[in-house]
Amino acid sequence: MIYIRTCAYNAEKTLQRAVDSVLNQTYQDFEYHILDNGSTDQSATIAQAYEARDPRVHSFSIPKSSIGTGRNYGAARSTGGFITFLDDDDWMEPDMLEFLLKLAKKHQAEISLCGSYKVVDGTVLPNCVFEEELVMEPAEAVVTLLERKKYNSGMPTKLFARRLWEEFPFLESGVYDDIAVIYKYFANAKRTAGKGEPKYYCYRHPGNHSAFTTNDTLLTPEQLEEYFSVFRERTAYLSSVLPEIGDYAQYSEWSYQISMCNKIICNQLEHCQAQLSYAKEELTRHKDAFYHSPYIQEFERDYMRRYILGEAAVR
Repeated sequence: MIYIRTCAYNAEKTLQRAVDSVLNQTYQDFEYHILDNGSTDQSATIAQAYEARDPRVHSFSIPKSSIGTGRNYGAARSTGGFITFLDDDDWMEPDMLEFLLKLAKKHQAEISLCGSYKVVDGTVLPNCVFEEELVMEPAEAVVTLLERKKYNSGMPTKLFARRLWEEFPFLESGVYDDIAVIYKYFANAKRTAGKGEPKYYCYRHPGNHSAFTTNDTLLTPEQLEEYFSVFRERTAYLSSVLPEIGDYAQYSEWSYQISMCNKIICNQLEHCQAQLSYAKEELTRHKDAFYHSPYIQEFERDYMRRYILGEAAVR
């Protein structure tokens, strides 16, 4: 059985589409929790109506809390051997659950994943779409995650063995709980299988939890601080658990820092100057190691010359 969870917060305009995409799945052996996370609109009423119609659907309401709290609350009350997540403004292709479960069983994988579409201003764009079928051991799966080309740190589009959540429950502090645990799932899964056929639709809009991914001006000091902190911990954890990729984990942390330097400066984000100073200080301390890293991209070297080294410093 698969456990599916949607955390709904003031989602009355999009929740029905999300729920219907679950109930219309070709794979029907699932348990679906809709968690109303302190909504002030009709989200809870919509969820309760679905619960009354379908015994597989369960609705819960809790006071407004973090996404991680909601995810743990639902998962602790579920019985499914696999877990997946659907955001309240997104939706699934009808065969997504069947696709992911077959992929997991075919390769005896504890994580399976698919590609997705990104819907921005009515335009449907490919997002993490690739042709090949991947079968990966932990080190390769984590590096591919850090590369952010074939898949990213978002929980949707992925099917996880329940034991991974039991070992690494979601953080209940902070806003971006997925980035704090998902690399641990990939690092500890016995095997990961992926096929980039797009089976999930990510709806991007101004009120979206991850709207900053399509609009750099929405970056906040709080978001940057959380990412900086999580990525420091991620580098230390991966260097310990998978030492063979420790240098790539460190490169990935510096890569994020220089990317944020560019975004803060180019978008003139005056409210993020403290975070810019932190990133510059870190990159200055490690300038030689990052600039000469075997993984660094040419645009990152360009950013380093522009923001950290100065053209005259590089020969």
